[in-house]
Amino acid sequence: MARIDAIYRYPVKGLTPERMPRATLSAGATLPLDRAYAIENGPSKFDPEKPQYFPKTRFLELMRNPRLAALRTSFDETSHVLIIRYENREAARGDLRTAEGRAAIEQFVAEYCADELRGPPRVLHAAGHSFSDVAKNVVSIINLATVAELEDAAGAPVDPLRFRGNLHVAGWPAWHEFSLLGTKIALGSTARLKVVKRIVRCAATEVDPDTAIRDLPIPRVLMDSYGHVDCGIYAEVIESGEIAADDRIEAS
Repeated sequence: MARIDAIYRYPVKGLTPERMPRATLSAGATLPLDRAYAIENGPSKFDPEKPQYFPKTRFLELMRNPRLAALRTSFDETSHVLIIRYENREAARGDLRTAEGRAAIEQFVAEYCADELRGPPRVLHAAGHSFSDVAKNVVSIINLATVAELEDAAGAPVDPLRFRGNLHVAGWPAWHEFSLLGTKIALGSTARLKVVKRIVRCAATEVDPDTAIRDLPIPRVLMDSYGHVDCGIYAEVIESGEIAADDRIEAS
């Protein structure tokens, strides 16, 4: 029997995950507030009035900016206040809905990532838009049994948070998720998702989410051991519903 082991969202792309006891999924949408904000790295030409997909390289992200993992951030979904902590102290705080709040965050980032910036950092947001790694609105799913098998291949512990997924699933055999491509799965009592794509992994997974050290060549381990660099799946929400940790997951 498969179940949701954990639910995560990433309010600001590249920064700390937020673990959620439950969430409401809406058809055609991501997890609420997942990647709702991003920090521009150099001019991206992103227009909040006409938001569109841009590749992750236009923003600060772990593949090119592993030092982000050393930050601990918290986000309040009511006030949209982001707090950044570094080395056990508060380093910045700002309401991301206001120019002043965004400026406070941007000032810290400009100093912290100074040698990695291609221009002044800018906090970006557009109503209903997600700065996902793919153009479609999707939910990302990580099979914990697959991660456990990958640990054996890597010869070292692999934190599932390296893969920055929305849903961690327990109860599937390793790699079972790939057999679900094109099928529908039921989460909880009402939510339904369609599995649409395997997730291709990049160097972001090499970064330890606790230490910010690039210590495990995850893509190379995947290729050497399995002949591909995929881990996890994307699914589109096709029927809305509430989900919670420990909810059953069934093929429908």
